[in-house]
Amino acid sequence: AGRAIRVRSFRANPWGLHDMHGNVFEWCRDWYHAQLPGGVDPDVQVKGVPNREGSYSRVRRGGAWNDPGVFCRSALRLRYEPERSSDHIGFRVALVAI
Repeated sequence: AGRAIRVRSFRANPWGLHDMHGNVFEWCRDWYHAQLPGGVDPDVQVKGVPNREGSYSRVRRGGAWNDPGVFCRSALRLRYEPERSSDHIGFRVALVAI
């Protein structure tokens, strides 16, 4: 298609979330770690290793419209600096009843 598609273009997954893989990468709240630090919340307690210029990266997951299929899975974790912008990264707002 050469671009992102409209939300809800495909059926929802078992949790009721639409278009989880392959539309746009989704920002995650956790900081990027090559290996996750077990037992701690990487968003709150550990920023990870700084990039060469001193910035830190967040995690993005799910692949995007401009990526090969191997990227289109939630288990894939890639780094991306919050200061950068791109047309293939977004975020999802989810409401959880407590």
